[in-house]
Order: sequence, then C-alpha cells, then structure tokens
Amino acid sequence: MSCPLKPRWERRKDARPQELLAAALDLFVERGFAATRLDDVAKAAGVSKGTLYLYFCSKEELFKAVVRENLVHVLDEAADLIEQFTGTTEDLFRTLMLRWWQHMGESKLSGLPKLMIAEAGNFPELASFYQDEVISPTETLFQRMLMRGMQRNEVRELDLEMDVRLLIAPMIMMMIWQQPCSVCKVDRGEIRKYLDHYINNAMQGLLVRN
Repeated sequence: MSCPLKPRWERRKDARPQELLAAALDLFVERGFAATRLDDVAKAAGVSKGTLYLYFCSKEELFKAVVRENLVHVLDEAADLIEQFTGTTEDLFRTLMLRWWQHMGESKLSGLPKLMIAEAGNFPELASFYQDEVISPTETLFQRMLMRGMQRNEVRELDLEMDVRLLIAPMIMMMIWQQPCSVCKVDRGEIRKYLDHYINNAMQGLLVRN
C-alpha cells in the first residue's frame, strides 16, 4: 500500500490523530515495535482499526509520525537556543542538557533509544529513518554548540565528530537505565545529581584551561 504524500489529517479538518500518536508512543515504548499491533493502538486510542488507517497506512508510518511529532520541535527549539544564546558555552551546554532531560528523559520519549537499539537489526529501514531524523540532527546541533565555543576561545580544539558522540552517549545511557528491566538503574531522586556531575566533568574536559 502506498502512503499519501501528506498526512491525511492535514486534509480532514475533523481528524484528531493526537490520541493515536500518544497511544502508539506508549505501546511502542512498553512493548517494542515488533510486538505492538495496530489493533492495540486503535483500542488504546478509543478508535477502530479502520479509523487508524485513515491516518496511517502502516505501523512503520505510524512510528515515523510518533518520532516526528515528538522530537522535531525539540530539535528546533535546541537550534533556536544555540542561535540566540548570548552567555558562555558552559552555560549553554548546561541549559541544553537540562532541557534535553526535561523534554525527553522525564517523558515517555526516554524509551525510544532502548527501542531502537533492540529493534534496529530487524527493522533497518526504521533505524535508518531514526538516524536521519534524530541522531544526525542532534549531532549537528552539538557540533554547532562546540564550534561556537571554539570561536569564542572558550572550548579547546576538538575532534567534533568523535567528541560529540562522547557527549551524547551518557545522556542516552541514562535514558536506557530508566527503562523497566534495565540491568543498570539510576535512582530518580539522584538524576539531577547525576546530570550535574556529568555536565561538570564534561566541561572540565572541553573548556580552554587558563
């Protein structure tokens, strides 16, 4: 089945896909992509499966819509912050990390990294989509932040590709640790302390030493 070029709710004023996207996010995070059935998404959203197909022609397209609906605006906000921020790179980095955790770590979105790691081998097209839509833009944002710091002589010369991945990895791991059945755990009461330690240690390695 070929999918429409535009989401169908853009052409149906009475359509309300948000319930479907919220239900899908909950079930994808709870069960994984493979184990989530469209019947269950429709039931959780309080609609028929036929109604779901008015908006999404496949489970893959539903997953993509969930990612775009929940993550694109977060990345756009981060890009705007970097563009408009007037403070130091240390303050910018701290603000970005705390907002990341607020938007993603403290929400259902924190389950997406674990889902992608678990499902990527069986669904390479979705893994490629996630790389293009989430991972690569995130890495680009971090590179912009670090380049800004180098231009201001606040951050030492870096291997941007390598160092950006090193900066992102602890945040991803902390989101994975929060998930049910995770081998490692970070107590929710300790998360802010963990974030502060991570930010402080990262800045010690990045900042120009006077």
